Amino acid sequence: MKMVEFEFGAAVPALGQGTWNMGEKAARRQDEVRALQLGLDLGMTLIDTAEMYAEGGAEEVVGAAIEGRRDEAFIVSKVYPHNASFDGVQAACERSLRRLKIDAIDLYLLHWQGHHSLAETFDGFETLKKDGKIKAYGVSNFDLESMEEALSYGAPATNQVLYNLMKRGIEFDLLPWARAQRMPIMAYSPLETSGREQAALLQNPGLQAVAAARGVTPAQIALAWVLHQDGVIAIPKAVDVVHLRANRAAADLQLTAEDLAALDRAFPPPRRRRALDMR
Repeated sequence: MKMVEFEFGAAVPALGQGTWNMGEKAARRQDEVRALQLGLDLGMTLIDTAEMYAEGGAEEVVGAAIEGRRDEAFIVSKVYPHNASFDGVQAACERSLRRLKIDAIDLYLLHWQGHHSLAETFDGFETLKKDGKIKAYGVSNFDLESMEEALSYGAPATNQVLYNLMKRGIEFDLLPWARAQRMPIMAYSPLETSGREQAALLQNPGLQAVAAARGVTPAQIALAWVLHQDGVIAIPKAVDVVHLRANRAAADLQLTAEDLAALDRAFPPPRRRRALDMR
């Protein structure tokens, strides 16, 4: 599988696993745990979660999934903005570590920018690094101006943003900037954010035509397109085993120049700057 390298030395698969909406219902817990474990088996070793997801429930699912397999997994979690004071990030990280049942988080992100200053938040992150509680830190849902500000206060390793065929706004400014900084982008909701939006994506005639020509599903083409982008890590969520295996197969799809041109016609790249898309 294609690998993406962070400046702090870690290399991760371009296809990871998301956990949004996991941990919300006890009846689904074992299926969610097994899905994450199958993802590990298939080489999707980056697992993204957050204290916000099911108010810690998703982190508990991740903790159960990686028990006895910690060395195989690269764990990303995120702190709420209202917990992003210097003391707040220490306490929030400790709670996440307990739920995840691990000693250190590989990559710890500020979920979005709140009222606490980035200087204070990053000071907290640096202290967590020094104490061995996290290995690196980054941000999520930051536009270009916020990223430029962030660089003046610390060394964020990544920016996790909404990015897919229908939401290509970052290609105008943020993505080229990140590439120039050698900073990987993590793409959440690579197959869209809701049932209605996902249907609009997957039922697009241009996407369906490319998928039919290649003998795969529209979702696989859409995911392969995100994975094709240089320096981008995709983190779709999947609990259904068939869905999970289909995602993994998408990572092996090599899109042709004709495929890419057809997708550009169906989903035109941005011609001007746009406000950052967010879930």
